[in-house]
Amino acid sequence: MNDNLDELKDLVAAIRADHQAQKDKEKRDAWTKFVALSMICLATLAAVASQKGAGFSSATMKQLNEATYTQALASDQWAYFQAKGIKQSLNEMERDRVTGTADAARLAALTATIARYNTEKKDASDKATAYEKARDQARTLSAEAATRSQGIGLATTIFQIAIALGGVCLVVKKRWLWGASLLLGAVAVAKMAWVLFN
Repeated sequence: MNDNLDELKDLVAAIRADHQAQKDKEKRDAWTKFVALSMICLATLAAVASQKGAGFSSATMKQLNEATYTQALASDQWAYFQAKGIKQSLNEMERDRVTGTADAARLAALTATIARYNTEKKDASDKATAYEKARDQARTLSAEAATRSQGIGLATTIFQIAIALGGVCLVVKKRWLWGASLLLGAVAVAKMAWVLFN
């Protein structure tokens, strides 16, 4: 009976020691909960940065498409301008040929046609110039969106490195890696804020 009682005491002591060891381990590793929470925050910010980057990429493509479209419209107007110029030149040659004759009605009709071609050429030139201005503006907006997309891409990469460091920190239980992870996360937040608000 004493042997059973001693065994029972040893079992209770072992359970208490195991329970105390578990409490000590939990106390030692309590900081890892904060590491996990900070990684969740960094992952959320990385997702936001990724979404913003996709928006800037879409804006870049949209503006490039707009620039291409307006360039095509400008080219069409310049082609129209050239066609009217050719027709005007032909009518001017005909007018010069008719000038020495007594056909005043034909001369007046050619002069009116030449004047109309001048007006149509001016309209075509004005439209082409406006399209070229819109093209240049779209190209500028595209370049700005591309620059922002690159900046957000860099911020997203830094977020991913920070998250990876946090994961390694949890595996090897080194607090300095958590600090490095948080520092990189702060750099990524600063880069993202710079891109979004400048």
